[in-house]
Amino acid sequence: MSRLPASGFRLPAVKRIAALAALTVVVVLLMGAGDDASGRFDNLGHKLMCRCGCNQVLLECNHVGCTYSDGMRNELMAGLQRGDSDDLVLQAFVQKYGPTVLSAPTTTGFNRVAWIMPFVALTGGLLLVVMVVKTWNTRRPAAVRIPVVDPAKLDRLRRRVHEETEL
Repeated sequence: MSRLPASGFRLPAVKRIAALAALTVVVVLLMGAGDDASGRFDNLGHKLMCRCGCNQVLLECNHVGCTYSDGMRNELMAGLQRGDSDDLVLQAFVQKYGPTVLSAPTTTGFNRVAWIMPFVALTGGLLLVVMVVKTWNTRRPAAVRIPVVDPAKLDRLRRRVHEETEL
């Protein structure tokens, strides 16, 4: 029978945890490696919307002969080839096409409401449901009064029903 060390852990489990931690550190450190123009193109292309009215992300627009998507993709590639930062490229698109060109609202100014309101509405709705359920649970049903019937009168009624229903 194997004995456990004083700490209560088995040695192979500790080795597995240490190997998993080391792998996690390596992955986190190398996450930015390999960022090239095509990776930036894909990243920025998915942050922009096509202006043709299809309501699709720029790189996902699948309209045959879409006049907007080809030109916008070329503008995006030209900005990346100039060496512009991601923020500068996005700002150029916002200045040219307006803020609706972004696939997600910014987190500054009034647009912050677009991020906050869904959570506020969900929380408010849950609180309302909890309050309604608590109100329903604390209400007492109205007491039903059962009339007291004289046993002699009840016997007379039973006899009469029996007589009237006999064949």
